[in-house]
Amino acid sequence: MKTLLVIGHTFPEPTTTAAGSRMMKLLQLFQEDNYSITFASTASISEKSESFENLNIDRISIQLNDSSFDECIVKLNPTAVLFDRYITEEQFGWRVSEQCPYALKILDTEDLHFLRKARQKAIKSGDGIETSDLYSETAKREIASIYRCDLSLIISEFELELLQNKFQIDKNIMCYLPFLEEHISEEIINSLPSFEERNDFMTVGNLLHAPNVDSVLYLKKEIWPFIRKQLPNAILNIYGNYAPQQIEELHNEKEGFLIKGWAENLPNAMSSSKVCLAPLRFGAGLKGKLLDAMKWGTPSITTSIGAEGMHGDLNYSGIVTEDAADFAAAAVQLYTSEEQWKVSQKQGFLIINQRFQKSIFKDAFLRRISEIEENLKLHRGSNASTSHLKKHSIYE
Repeated sequence: MKTLLVIGHTFPEPTTTAAGSRMMKLLQLFQEDNYSITFASTASISEKSESFENLNIDRISIQLNDSSFDECIVKLNPTAVLFDRYITEEQFGWRVSEQCPYALKILDTEDLHFLRKARQKAIKSGDGIETSDLYSETAKREIASIYRCDLSLIISEFELELLQNKFQIDKNIMCYLPFLEEHISEEIINSLPSFEERNDFMTVGNLLHAPNVDSVLYLKKEIWPFIRKQLPNAILNIYGNYAPQQIEELHNEKEGFLIKGWAENLPNAMSSSKVCLAPLRFGAGLKGKLLDAMKWGTPSITTSIGAEGMHGDLNYSGIVTEDAADFAAAAVQLYTSEEQWKVSQKQGFLIINQRFQKSIFKDAFLRRISEIEENLKLHRGSNASTSHLKKHSIYE
């Protein structure tokens, strides 16, 4: 049987983070291709961590800079190793290469960290992103990790094009693999609450994640006052685990700005809300909150960074705008116009079915993995940079 070792930055939390949800979808893909899976991480197990009960996936803890990992991986002898983000590849990739040189090495980038950090720096400075900001130390590390792996999974078309065109990375060692969703049927659509049955605005996100913290602060200071002026009884429910004190302190029932914490039932929270607000001023990858909004029939207002990679050539499932006053006006417009709301909702279902349906990507992805495994020596030989960089890990 084929075996997969996943080395996670953390143990996945699919109910609290988009990254955790994506990881579970990836594991499902490999299981459907008859891989036996072990998930390992140096992180502590939290109450929200996936237990893997009834999934037939082994969960183990590993130590950083410890030879016990060498013994563990030799015993597992994996066919393939999946690194969750470039940091885990830096930490363990060289050990994998030493102990299991014929294991296929896959990097799941999640998003491009150097792009997110460059955008965050631009927001803080008030300047645009200069080319020099992209060529950062983080970029050097992340791209070196891509070169050291046999295949890197890129979640966004924008990021795939950036890596190919700006950094000249060979598409042969990258694979576009976005969100993986089931088909949204008419039966599912008809079962969702209608425009009249929904109330309130909402937003959601892991509040340890800097773009989400910034988004909530931006809502509070720059956007929500404009919305409340037009809709005095409006309520904004903010869902997300791990809220820092500065976010908890924003809770204000009089202003209808409610910090609700972890959403125990996110589908219900989404489908009972009328509009999702996501004024993301920096970030990278694809935005899980916007995918969930589409899935549960909740149109959204977001920024160009929020919508990046989400809708391709299709119209967005809501309104995309940058200015705070325009954002607030768009939110009021979508909240009060049933006709526009229904058009936006329908567009969200179309985006999922045409751009993120699992069946579009599954077979091609698994075939790509199989082809590389069967021709691993040839694949590595065609990428001279990979061989060179394997000898220059910063953890050696």
